[in-house]
Amino acid sequence: MVKPTSLNRVVITGIGVISPIGLDVSSFWNGIKSGISGCSDITAFDVSEFRTKIACEVKDYDPLKFFKRRDARRIDRFAQFGILSSDEAISDAELLENDAIDRESIGVIFGSGIGGLNTFQDEMESFFVHKNPLNPLFIPKMIPDIAAGHISIRNKFMGVNYAVVSACASSAHSIISGFDHIRLGRGNVVVSGGSEASINESGVGGFNALHALSQRNEDPKTASRPFDKNRDGFVLGEGGATLILEEYHHAIKRGAKIYAEIVGTGSSADAYHITAPHPEGLGAVRVMQAALKEAALRPEDIDHINMHGTSTLLGDKAETLAIKKIFGEHTYKMNLNSTKSMTGHLLGASGALETIVTTLSLKEGIVPPTINHFEDDPEIDPKLNFTFNQSQERDMTYAMTNTFGFGGHNACLILKKV
Repeated sequence: MVKPTSLNRVVITGIGVISPIGLDVSSFWNGIKSGISGCSDITAFDVSEFRTKIACEVKDYDPLKFFKRRDARRIDRFAQFGILSSDEAISDAELLENDAIDRESIGVIFGSGIGGLNTFQDEMESFFVHKNPLNPLFIPKMIPDIAAGHISIRNKFMGVNYAVVSACASSAHSIISGFDHIRLGRGNVVVSGGSEASINESGVGGFNALHALSQRNEDPKTASRPFDKNRDGFVLGEGGATLILEEYHHAIKRGAKIYAEIVGTGSSADAYHITAPHPEGLGAVRVMQAALKEAALRPEDIDHINMHGTSTLLGDKAETLAIKKIFGEHTYKMNLNSTKSMTGHLLGASGALETIVTTLSLKEGIVPPTINHFEDDPEIDPKLNFTFNQSQERDMTYAMTNTFGFGGHNACLILKKV
């Protein structure tokens, strides 16, 4: 493939979701617009010994409805979510309906922050407690890149294929990597996104040990409350989200529908702490500045920001401070929101899920709500429009989405309405 003399444009031509509030894009988006909470009592294991007893599980999910019994046993839950969301995105993009499509050039860049934690936990218990030999598929089921591998093998996509691991920023960085791959002329199509499934004893216990999770067990539906004065930690979620990224002219030539265009991306490091954000949001400032610079936009061009907004005391405050530093008085003219108030925190899948929400927000002119707001936090400017509790209609041209991860990993994407 001849590299272009100028950078290619990159558009989104397909989307797929499996989430705590819907097993496909349609049900997910309807739930998001309506302000539906996906949080409930944990059913995956006995929570009696845990401080946190709630999570945003994927509900009504039976792997045997989607996979043969043998495959369901051989593929970790996180990878199943990646496969299913990619199936929907590929179908939505009508990517394989033309026999002339070049599968050798289609890539898969798909992230996960943790990978097969269910497999790891089950195998350790089997080996150390029950003295069974390790399963030969222990490692292939567990490693974070295996979702990307399965998607490639399932569809015979022979282009670039790898995983990005940057904690909760993993799928956002996967999209950025796919964007760069196409923009630089190395391929025309990349299947990108992420998946996660860590609602088990190890995941909940580990985050409890960090004092990171909400313990609002008596009222699960309102447990995730970004920007609220009484927020007490994030709610763990699970699921998968996939976007089909495509070179603009390639998409036009094959008559693909276009949801939105990616016009700017940014990556930065806090270089501050392994779990806490910089208190002044300096890493978040740099990542938004980088995305604006790449997109050649002014701060006042942005209409909406889908914030990282995890419902943690430090994170929500630091991100809001960062946004005000970048956008100044224009901050008061934008719609801000947090999807995690409804989905919980899908860890490595959250960036892709929220990019899909931002894409649909632009396309339909609707900013979904930040639900569960009851009391203003005096340390977070109450005059800002966080789109509390109810969706708002808004005609938008540019929207931004932020994703941050443990280790100080920051990612930002700017989308343009098409």
